Amino acid sequence: MPRNALNLVLLLATTLLISACSKQGIYDSAIGWERSSAGLETEQVAVGELDITYLRSKEPVDGDTLVLIHGFGANKDNWTRLAKEFEGEFNIYAFDLPGHGDSSKPMDIGYRFEDQVGYLNQALAKLGVERFHMMGNSMGGAITALYSATHPDQVQTAVLFDPAGIFEFESELVDLVLEGDNPLIPKQEGDFDKLLDFALEKRPFVPWPIFDVMEEKAIANREVNEVIFAAIRDTGFEPDFRNAITNIQAPVLVVWGKLDRVIDYRNADVFVEAIPDARKAILDDIGHAPMVEAPERSAELFRRFLAEQQP
Repeated sequence: MPRNALNLVLLLATTLLISACSKQGIYDSAIGWERSSAGLETEQVAVGELDITYLRSKEPVDGDTLVLIHGFGANKDNWTRLAKEFEGEFNIYAFDLPGHGDSSKPMDIGYRFEDQVGYLNQALAKLGVERFHMMGNSMGGAITALYSATHPDQVQTAVLFDPAGIFEFESELVDLVLEGDNPLIPKQEGDFDKLLDFALEKRPFVPWPIFDVMEEKAIANREVNEVIFAAIRDTGFEPDFRNAITNIQAPVLVVWGKLDRVIDYRNADVFVEAIPDARKAILDDIGHAPMVEAPERSAELFRRFLAEQQP
């Protein structure tokens, strides 16, 4: 069992011994431990009528800033294990996008990629974050790419993990959605387990009390997730996004799990062809979320990518 997983089991066992914790209490303790072990703390910023929750480094460092953007139906905690690899090296911000995690979830705002770029830009401006490296996964990868194209003066480099936005090569997900079955939106007990099996080739260890709460949260978010998915589902077949990313000026690294069933890895070549200064890395044994499935390898790829930018 990996050391992080063993530490988590010991934490849960101790929590259960000293108190009659509910599943929610156990979940809160475990998530808090994960964040703390990565040197992160939770904060919130208001953007208009929206409250946007984020994780940030507890202790500022004399280094660059790294902004992390999760995918559809996910949240800021998708980044804690990768953030742990960068503790003390970068000033980290990991956001819950509107409609996700602990941020506001209104049903009547825009959820297209360009809308999310706008909300993030306002949040970062309020926090005084002006220049940074940016990473995004899936939907967050598309948002990262579009942010880089829209605000080139802010983004030093960008890393796109299995990004959405281009579906020139269709995936298993496309076929399922056309058949009326979207595995990315859990509707009932058991669906969350199916989602993880579908999205991840290497599932991280999650103890049952934490898993149960994660499933309950995913099912509770069904309605807003359906609104968000409807807003973004056709973007991969439209030309606007592909045209926009040709304006990216920052160096870009596209990292893709070859076993991704959500978005076909062959779309990496389309991103690299469209973005002026881009390169790719394909991970043969990984699925849709390399930063979750292989945080150490993902961190090393980023460090090597940064080293390539040095004169």
